[in-house]
Amino acid sequence: MRVLGIDCGGEYTGYGVVEQLDSTPLRHICSGAIRLPARQALELRLMKVCQELTAIIAAAAPEIVAIEDVFYAVNAKSALKLGHVRGVAMMTAAQAGLSVIAYSPLSIKSAVVGYGRAEKSQVQMMVARLLRLTELPDPPDVADALAIAICHLHTAATLERQHALK
Repeated sequence: MRVLGIDCGGEYTGYGVVEQLDSTPLRHICSGAIRLPARQALELRLMKVCQELTAIIAAAAPEIVAIEDVFYAVNAKSALKLGHVRGVAMMTAAQAGLSVIAYSPLSIKSAVVGYGRAEKSQVQMMVARLLRLTELPDPPDVADALAIAICHLHTAATLERQHALK
């Protein structure tokens, strides 16, 4: 299974494609961050997210998209901007014919680090270790996106094992 993980953000939207075939090790396909200039009009930033994710989907050919679930933000304005980016990411996946699965931040950190309240630096280190990367994914949004993809792969493998036991 090949999964595109997306970590939506107002300044950077991280993405990461991870693959796992049967019981083989996780394999890093590609990752990066879409930088969204703060001074640019919102509609232009959203268009950039759509265009870049469309290109990533075309190049990496994921089978499914995993995204972080909505969480409560302290600042309502930031939450709205994040919601816009998240909506565009989901729409872009849907236009490509891909399903979107959402995971809570707690589930993502638990699946990757083993602790739901892990720090960003811990997520970066575990993602690098699990994917055998030579450097920590940076900015942290890239590590978060890869962690979201890994979370889906772990969850799908667990569900598959449970069905096999029935």
